[in-house]
Amino acid sequence: MKQFLLILLCSSSFFAQTPNTVFSKKITPTGLFSDYDIALIDSLLMDTKYKSPLYEKSTYVINDIEENDVSDIKLSTEILKARLHNINTKTPFHIAYNPALEKVIKSYLKYRKRYYPALMAKAAYYFPMFEKFLDKYDIPLEMKYLAIVESTLNPTAKSRMGATGLWQFMYPTGVQYKLKVSSYVDERQDPVRATIAACEYLSDLYTIFGDWDLALAAYNSGPGNVAKAIKRSGGYRNYWNIRPFLPRETASYVPAFYATMYLFEYQKEHQLIAEVPQIRYFETDTLHVKKTISFDHVSEMTGISLELIQFLNPSYKLDIIPFVEGKNYTITLPRKNAFNFIEKEQAIYALADEDAAKREKPLPKYFELDKRIRYKVKNGDFLGKIANKFGVRVSDIKRWNRMKTSRLKIGQRLSIYPKKLAITKAN
Repeated sequence: MKQFLLILLCSSSFFAQTPNTVFSKKITPTGLFSDYDIALIDSLLMDTKYKSPLYEKSTYVINDIEENDVSDIKLSTEILKARLHNINTKTPFHIAYNPALEKVIKSYLKYRKRYYPALMAKAAYYFPMFEKFLDKYDIPLEMKYLAIVESTLNPTAKSRMGATGLWQFMYPTGVQYKLKVSSYVDERQDPVRATIAACEYLSDLYTIFGDWDLALAAYNSGPGNVAKAIKRSGGYRNYWNIRPFLPRETASYVPAFYATMYLFEYQKEHQLIAEVPQIRYFETDTLHVKKTISFDHVSEMTGISLELIQFLNPSYKLDIIPFVEGKNYTITLPRKNAFNFIEKEQAIYALADEDAAKREKPLPKYFELDKRIRYKVKNGDFLGKIANKFGVRVSDIKRWNRMKTSRLKIGQRLSIYPKKLAITKAN
């Protein structure tokens, strides 16, 4: 690895906040990390730009592989070795036979096989989109399987710790890669924007490690953990050699990726027949919206099913497309219905206005997370409750409002920079 790669990856904000002497010691040409290098990666990268987007074990990943009995799965070691060798000749990943990988593959065939027809139908929609951007960023097309391991191709998937979307971005990482979150829209759930962000993130990780298998491991556990594993292994840079030194989750995660790649490559041999996808990516079109409308309005006027509109537009959290000055929010529809939408566009807006006039309560106020809002203190409010509502700290609220005590008055206005959407509407 080139000595200056780590320096190039540090943003200008790092240079502004850190003395130049911090960067005086670099990664050695042999690729062996010093304790200083690991500390630098942990403190500057893992805690900011390269914070791992996955913080818990995915339900797709089987973590108790050693306890599973797969003796009834008919797949000989010799055939598996030959097939893995064939895959390896066509990919920059190091797909080599390993007894642990064999057990993962057989466990998927035994415990996950029934899920693959529906999963492959979703892949028929998402994979062409992924491949378009993976190719643009010069990332192996096989990286598309990562989204299966991360989210089982569910764009609205959320982990217990808040990782969201097809590529499971945590909020801070999403912000670093320009994925915005507002009271109406979560761009981590936008298939196109999130895929672009994932490509940029993976490209950065590859620049650090110069190896796609290690970039994959770093996507899960963070580059700091991968750097530590390389050092503890004595400098090995092959995934299977550093695997014993990685967090347990990552030890299961990367083989899950390899196993998924194998099952998609040899789906016919294992009688994995995909369901018919409800729509394909090239059969869609995207249109700009000129007024706030709901999915129900579009469905009622065009006849497109609400379920299909939701599937094509997962970034809208409330099934409402807001109109905000300076924003260009769009709706994705089946191409065959696009002209129908254009013809009935004014009628859709009129229906939205009519519903708005009848609505007893106004729609939630639009605000972007991490942008200031003004909150009016209500009866029963206290700082801890308000802080929890917006995903911030009590100390933050006191600092933003120059409060010396925690006392509140009903009707008092507080400036807040929210980290999450409040359950109730902010005033």
